[in-house]
Amino acid sequence: MKIDYTALGKRIAKRRKELGLKQYEVCELIDVNYKYLSNIETGRSAPSLELIMSLCSVLNTTPDYFLLGTASAELYDNDIASKITPMTDEHKRLISGMIQLITEIENN
Repeated sequence: MKIDYTALGKRIAKRRKELGLKQYEVCELIDVNYKYLSNIETGRSAPSLELIMSLCSVLNTTPDYFLLGTASAELYDNDIASKITPMTDEHKRLISGMIQLITEIENN
């Protein structure tokens, strides 16, 4: 299986932006040169396995997302939980009701 480094780089950039991080911030966290990360995100450089794992840790995702474009259910669970946690109790009740409605629709 051949790795599509352009797609991998786009996924890294997308995830970084989803978290509101700038390239230089990620570079500081994983101790790499800004130009190198830029080249990875544009598919001009291939990251090492160690760097992919560091990026996964910093960007709170899994290698399968970066390499294949798929994310584990655990990643979705963590993402949803992080968004719901700071909400008010009223908003949490509304979301719970929405989930219940979706579940009922799927079961019918």
